Amino acid sequence: MSITFISSRLGNKCTLVQMNGNGVHGKQTVNGKSMNGLGVNGKAVVHGNSIHHVSVNGSLYLAKTKSRRQRWEVKPSEMANKTLNPIRAIVDGMKLTPNPDKPMIALSIGDPTVFGNMPTDFAVLQAMKDAIDCQKYNGYAPSVGYLKSRQAVANFYTCPEAPLEAEDVILTSGCSQAIDLAISVLCNPGDNILVPCPGFSLYKTLAVSMGIEVKLYNLLPEKSWEVDLKHLESLIDERTSCLIVTNPSNPCGSVFSEEHLQKILKVASRHCVPILADEIYSNMVFPGCSCPSMASLSSDVPILSCGGLAKRWLVPGWRMGWILIHDRNDIFGSKIRQGLVKLSQRILGACSIIQGALESILNNTPQSFYSDTINFLKTNSEICFNELCTVPGLNPIMPSGAMYLMVGIDMDRFPDFKSDVDFTERLVTEQSVFCLPASAFEYPNFFRIVVTVPEEMMVEACGRIKEFCQHHYCSGSHDSNYLDQ
Repeated sequence: MSITFISSRLGNKCTLVQMNGNGVHGKQTVNGKSMNGLGVNGKAVVHGNSIHHVSVNGSLYLAKTKSRRQRWEVKPSEMANKTLNPIRAIVDGMKLTPNPDKPMIALSIGDPTVFGNMPTDFAVLQAMKDAIDCQKYNGYAPSVGYLKSRQAVANFYTCPEAPLEAEDVILTSGCSQAIDLAISVLCNPGDNILVPCPGFSLYKTLAVSMGIEVKLYNLLPEKSWEVDLKHLESLIDERTSCLIVTNPSNPCGSVFSEEHLQKILKVASRHCVPILADEIYSNMVFPGCSCPSMASLSSDVPILSCGGLAKRWLVPGWRMGWILIHDRNDIFGSKIRQGLVKLSQRILGACSIIQGALESILNNTPQSFYSDTINFLKTNSEICFNELCTVPGLNPIMPSGAMYLMVGIDMDRFPDFKSDVDFTERLVTEQSVFCLPASAFEYPNFFRIVVTVPEEMMVEACGRIKEFCQHHYCSGSHDSNYLDQ
C-alpha cells in the first residue's frame, strides 16, 4: 500500500498526516491538539478549531474556514479610480446650451468623418469588401497580427535609415492601444514619463492609471510649438523611462523640422531615455513642409513608433494601429520585444477583417487621395487663421499639418470670462460654436479648432467667433476705435 506523509504549517503549528488513497489514518496534531482521522467515501475530513483536512484522490488539502461576508461591498479598483480623461472631465462639467436661433457648429471633435465631407477612398472600401467576401479573416488572428499584414506595414514604412521587417511590427486595436502597450512595456509604477504640453490627453490618462508619474515639458507657441529643450532636459531623472514626442502634433498642428528633431534626439541620447514617437499624423503635412520619422534620424536612441489608419486614411472607427520597433544597438533587445508580445496577448489583437484588408489599403490607395485630404486641411486652416488674425484679443497660430489649429486668448481683454473654459462655454451659448478649451490639454487661455468641417461651415464659424469677440472685447487705448469700425 502506498503511504504519503504531508506536513503543513499554520502559524506556528504543524500538521502531520499519514494517508493512502482511501482516507486519512494515524495521528494529526492541530493547534497542539491530537485528533484521529476519519475517512468518508475516500475523503477524510477532520474538524478542529476551524481547520479542515480533505483528501481527494490521494491528495490532502489544508484550509482554514473563512467567515462569510455579512453584506455586499464591491468597490472599483485603484486603476479604475485613477483613470481620468481630462477632456471628458472638463467638457462634461461645461454647461453647453446652444443658441436655439443658430445651428450648432462643433469644431471640437478630432474625427474627420463627423460631417461626411471627408470620406475615405474607394480603394480603401474595396479592400474591406474583398477581405469580407473571401471569408479568410473571420477567425482569431495571432495577438500581434497576421504575418502577412505585419509585413505589409513594414514594407510601407521601411527606409534605408530605419529598415523594418515583419518582426518589427505589432498590430494593435487603434493607435491608442499602441500607445498603451508602448507605455506599459517601458514603464513601471513609480517611473515617470515626459509628455508634451500642450499634448494629447490620453498619455496622462494611461500613465496615471498605471501609477506612472507624468512630467509635462513645454512647447513654445512663439516658435510654432517647438519643444523647450532646456525645460525638457531639466525634468529628466533616474526614474525617467520614456520620452513621448508627438509629431505632427495634436492639439497644435505643428510639424517639427529635421533640425529640431535632431536636437530632441540628442537630449534623449545624453540621458539614455527611449522615445515613444506618436506618429499617427505621419505624412499629414502641408505642401512645403517635410516630416521625417524620428527613427530615420536616430543613430543610437531606440524608438517605439505608434501609428495607424485612423487619420491619414480617414477611418478612425476601424481601430487599426501598429507599433514599429526601431531598436538601436540592441538596446531593446529580445526582452522588450517579448514584453510587447506578452502585453498584446491580454486581448486577442486587432480586428482580423481590417488586417485582411491592410495590404491592399496600403498598396492601392492612390496618391491623389492623400493630396486631396492635405489640400483641404491646408485651405481650411488658412481660412481660419486669416479670419481670426483680424480679431483683437485672439492669437491664432498657423499649423503645418495634422488637422488642428490653436488660438490664444488675451484673457485681460475679455473680463467677462474667468478662463478659457468659461470663454468657450459662452461661445456655445451665444453663437452655437463649440471649440475645445485648451485646459483639456493642460494649457489654459487657448482653444483648439478642428479644421475638418466643410469650408462654408468654417467660414460661418469664424464669423460667429469674430462677432462674439467684438461683443465681449474690452479695448485698450491703442485700439479703442476697433468697436466703432
